[in-house]
Amino acid sequence: MKYGITIDRVGIAARPEPLKYLTDFARQAERMGCSYLVVGDRFDSGIDPFLLFGAIAEASGTLQLVMSVLILPPRGVLITAKQFAALDILTGGRVIAGVGTGSMYREYQMVGMPSDEIGPRFEEAVQAMRAYLMPDAAPFTGRFYDTTGVSLEPKPVQRPTVPIWIGSWGRPAGLRRVARLADGWLSSAGPGHQTPEQYQKDVALLTTYLAEEGKDPATFPNAVSTMALFVSDDPAELAEHGGPGFVPRPPGVGLDQPETRPADDPHAHDMVGTRAYCIDKVRRWKEAGAQALLLVPRGPEPLLQMRRFLDEVASQA
Repeated sequence: MKYGITIDRVGIAARPEPLKYLTDFARQAERMGCSYLVVGDRFDSGIDPFLLFGAIAEASGTLQLVMSVLILPPRGVLITAKQFAALDILTGGRVIAGVGTGSMYREYQMVGMPSDEIGPRFEEAVQAMRAYLMPDAAPFTGRFYDTTGVSLEPKPVQRPTVPIWIGSWGRPAGLRRVARLADGWLSSAGPGHQTPEQYQKDVALLTTYLAEEGKDPATFPNAVSTMALFVSDDPAELAEHGGPGFVPRPPGVGLDQPETRPADDPHAHDMVGTRAYCIDKVRRWKEAGAQALLLVPRGPEPLLQMRRFLDEVASQA
């Protein structure tokens, strides 16, 4: 199994030397054995993910850079495709274009885009972006997007294009979309989302859908993203930094999520707990079919948490 660390974009601007912090973060993440460097996307908070990755393109070394996930339709497909192509060139082909609908309506409202068209607009956006990025691709024409007559240059380094991984919580409709349109699946271990046991069921369902689409499930990549991380055997530390586990979203502000936590354990979906608890959790994720865990360290020292996880948990699982 591979592991990735997520950069908290929100607090960077308040640091004394933001760029130095980011470049040091990237170098240390590679040295400690991470495979992926991850950023998320919210329009009204945090450093822009493309600018962030561009700033650390060299410092990130061999790490793969993952958007998890970029909220595609409200960003504009042509500009997003151009940004992904540029980032892939600057990193020598180390980009994974993780995209999704987003789970909140706010991003759509901010750009004046109807939220009741999220699903069909997103599916067209993925196809249009692929048409922009792939050399010699046929134009895509749909209800919302038309790439006819636009030849985006320069193209990405990776061939046939930057791999497009689609974010999905694991519902059947979302998994069908992943099988039909994506090059990989980004699941979510955010509050109220998947436990290892639910993930195992979803992997089996995705395997069926991939076979129906003529794709080989054995070579189709996946990763579990937005997974909170805090490992400690100190109950006081866990209480202070571990977070509440499942926090239900108020109704009407975004896509539906489960109304109750997925199990009696409020941290059933994440990596928050003692070393022994987390070692067992990693083993369960492996058994469930997860190929990579993309972690979000909590607490004041994210790199220290990640190192503790790699040295004391992942190595024992």
